[in-house]
Amino acid sequence: MDAVGPPPLDIPPELGLDAAATARRFLIRGDHANLWFEGGGPDLDGALVVSFDNLATIDEGWPRGPWAWKRLEPMGHAVLGVQSHAKDWFRQPTAPTLLRGLEERGFFRRFRRVVLTGASMGGFAALNFAPLIPEARVLAFSPQTTMNKAIAPYEARFPFAVKRSNWEGMPFLDAAAAVPYIRRAVVVYDPMVPEDRAHAARLAGANVQLLPVPFATHEAIRVVLKTGSFPLLIDALVQGDGAGPEFWRAYRARRSVTKWQRALLAAAANRGRHGLVIRAADAMLRLGKDLPDEEKVFIRRARRGAMNARKAAAG
Repeated sequence: MDAVGPPPLDIPPELGLDAAATARRFLIRGDHANLWFEGGGPDLDGALVVSFDNLATIDEGWPRGPWAWKRLEPMGHAVLGVQSHAKDWFRQPTAPTLLRGLEERGFFRRFRRVVLTGASMGGFAALNFAPLIPEARVLAFSPQTTMNKAIAPYEARFPFAVKRSNWEGMPFLDAAAAVPYIRRAVVVYDPMVPEDRAHAARLAGANVQLLPVPFATHEAIRVVLKTGSFPLLIDALVQGDGAGPEFWRAYRARRSVTKWQRALLAAAANRGRHGLVIRAADAMLRLGKDLPDEEKVFIRRARRGAMNARKAAAG
């Protein structure tokens, strides 16, 4: 019997900019990017979240809904997905032209507040394009500020995608240049990742709230999603101008997230902190005492390695 896959996506009707400006759902196809809009609940005077693709979502192919749409839909927010056709960090003319076209037609003024969000490549785009939408806020996860070697010589990741994209010339070359023109931005990043720490430092400013989340890795968004704190960050910008204690209380759940656990144990082992590895592993095993044994193998392996290393060091 054939496996039953997910139901096909209900793709919105394809419209031009003029018709899309007042529509409840639409798909605008462009040469290098698409805009996919879902109007949310019955009222269109609430919040709009503009989400941007990242490298991983482009691998999903087409059709695909807006990034994070399924997370945002239960919150009742309208969602506009900016979907690139390539791993190009939106270094292309289509996406900004379409966003500017919607702004000129009053689309964004339909909403009480607009929040742009994305991770990595998507975070770069959210910061870069926010000045196109007056009063927009930004929630960026592990964003690059640029992949231009002269501006960010410390950045050598994603070489294949960078080589195939254009990193010469303005506009939208450097997200740090957009920061003075953004009403408020929240940047979530792992300070233990040198490149992400360097990019975050370039984004610092009075209108930017930096949220360091150690051991979340460059894929900090995945840890945030696992802790259930993503909606809190969105609401923090929909209702106010930054994350508060509610986020940090929810984010305590990171201690049971496998990605965070692996990163913490690996960092401690690499620094020769064998006692810390043992104590952390013991705490993780207690926290996950009801989990299947196969989900705890890496913790036991790390603890055993630390015990052996400590014995070897003691002679």
